[in-house]
Amino acid sequence: MRKNAKLPKVLGKKIQKRRNQIGLTQEELADKVGISRAYMGYIEQGRNGPSLEVLSKIARILKISIDIS
Repeated sequence: MRKNAKLPKVLGKKIQKRRNQIGLTQEELADKVGISRAYMGYIEQGRNGPSLEVLSKIARILKISIDIS
């Protein structure tokens, strides 16, 4: 398995954990980002990787950095 193949699952779990920490539902976060609740679910499950634009919006709303260094 490629090293980065697990990235969507790891990213999804981190998004889900932070979303729960600040008390947002998937639907509330999806509405704020401008995507469907189903797509947000796929992101959190690691089934879909978000575009950079969507990831940036999620990070801003969850008040987290997307620093890759």
